[in-house]
Amino acid sequence: MTAKPPPLRDHRLVPQRGFEDLRVGEVFNLPSRTIGDSNFAAFQALSLDNHPIHYDAEYCQALGHPGPLAHGLQVLAFTAAGAGLFPHLIGEALIGFLEVSAKFLKPVYPGDTLYPALEIIELTPQRSTGIVVMRASIHNQRSDLVLDGTHKYLLRLAPSLQT
Repeated sequence: MTAKPPPLRDHRLVPQRGFEDLRVGEVFNLPSRTIGDSNFAAFQALSLDNHPIHYDAEYCQALGHPGPLAHGLQVLAFTAAGAGLFPHLIGEALIGFLEVSAKFLKPVYPGDTLYPALEIIELTPQRSTGIVVMRASIHNQRSDLVLDGTHKYLLRLAPSLQT
């Protein structure tokens, strides 16, 4: 006889935490990725950005670059919280992704390995919700900071904390 599986609502990757359990300074590392030509081609097809800086090696070399440059939005996409544990951790408390900003500090080329992370830098409780501000950063294989920005998320407060 086999055991009955738990209800799907109890199938979790990590224990659930609420807004009140989060702490400024917590870091959520996201998976590292080495960017290849196929990533460039896929993003070009998705974004419809056909500027030669993103795909023409000769054009890029004439401008002094060793190869094509990754699209800025492609690099930003590597900071998506869903690639890591944060959204699994907060579960149903997540109401929405409110805002994103980013500065692109150094170019990203084919063959670069990116190491994204999200760090809680601000927690603002409100009446029935709370805002989580996270610093989004990406370093490359040389430890250069290539992207620095912020994400803002809206979470429900636990009923006991609502005023």
